[in-house]
Amino acid sequence: MDLTQGTLEEKNSRAKKMMLWFGIISLIMSFAGWTSAFVVSSSRPDWLKEFQLPDAFISSTVVIILSSITFILAKRALKNNKRQATTLFLIATFVLGIAFIVNQFNGFQQIINLGYNFTGPTSNVTMSYIYLIAVVHILHVVVGLICLFVVIYNHFKQKYNSSNMLGFELAATYWHFVDILWIYLFLFLYFVR
Repeated sequence: MDLTQGTLEEKNSRAKKMMLWFGIISLIMSFAGWTSAFVVSSSRPDWLKEFQLPDAFISSTVVIILSSITFILAKRALKNNKRQATTLFLIATFVLGIAFIVNQFNGFQQIINLGYNFTGPTSNVTMSYIYLIAVVHILHVVVGLICLFVVIYNHFKQKYNSSNMLGFELAATYWHFVDILWIYLFLFLYFVR
């Protein structure tokens, strides 16, 4: 398929999707670097080998999976021109995104309660990596929540319908990526010591 052919609207759509994928690929490379550094650092003598991730991180994983499901249901409802169901599922996705962040901070509190801080005399290199990886991911979830807020706003303005879904689809792609990224990070942090 020639990327230079098509209507202006089709070219614009392809360009926006390509820009999103460039961003996603750069995020994948960043997190690959951090998880690689985690693996390399795990040979340090002060590395915690027996640490278990807080239960709140498990809860947040369930919540973020549910948020992807509700976003899928919102998209399906929009394609079927069911505006009320779309609204309900979009709001549910937004609430679940906030619940994910709350669970993450509860996880940080559980780590602090174990006596490990991000920096200072009570810090540990293992915990510092966990904090760094989780906080950077949370920042990307916040970006996803901002995108989701814009989608909800545009949905109320009736900008989207079954034949005009570009902004909706871009936000959904990013949201699903952030969700899949957390599942990878959670499994990585859970199993790699």
